Amino acid sequence: FQAQMNEVAAKVTDSDLAQAAKYFSSLKLGKFVKVVEAETVPKTIVKDGLLIKDPEGGEEPIGRRFIEVPDDAEQAENRDPRTLYTAYVPMGAIERGKNIVTTGAGKTTVCTTCHGPDLHGAGDIPHIAGRSPSYVFRQLFDIKANTRTGSVAFMQQVVYGLERDDMIAIAAYLASLEP
Repeated sequence: FQAQMNEVAAKVTDSDLAQAAKYFSSLKLGKFVKVVEAETVPKTIVKDGLLIKDPEGGEEPIGRRFIEVPDDAEQAENRDPRTLYTAYVPMGAIERGKNIVTTGAGKTTVCTTCHGPDLHGAGDIPHIAGRSPSYVFRQLFDIKANTRTGSVAFMQQVVYGLERDDMIAIAAYLASLEP
């Protein structure tokens, strides 16, 4: 596959790149996750590598976690990129996350310092508003665990004082925003 991609890339002209850049920069980010604070969540199962609501139903306490499941399991199983998800987060997580993101809460750097005033990115710093909570949590966790590669040296300092519950709250708040 890599050899095929290299062959295709070798044929791309500067005009092709400019046209592609114009197209991709014109696309609007969609919102595909609804965040719901809850004390209980639907029971879940793993089917074909996806976490989905248990077809037999039922609920269980959320505890100190979040659960992100597709609203339409079949659509997700078909890998439809427009699949809508619901992220169930602990009660109070959104407000707690907002406090950490906007003030640092004595634990970290204010996110707008690098990610821009609306958290939609700044320069080569990515947007984080409206991102999937699973994605945000995984990135923060991996950076803190020193298992994420790339230019993350500054982010390692940012996440140093964060606990797991802080990262869940940050992920919940960011997912609740418009992308």
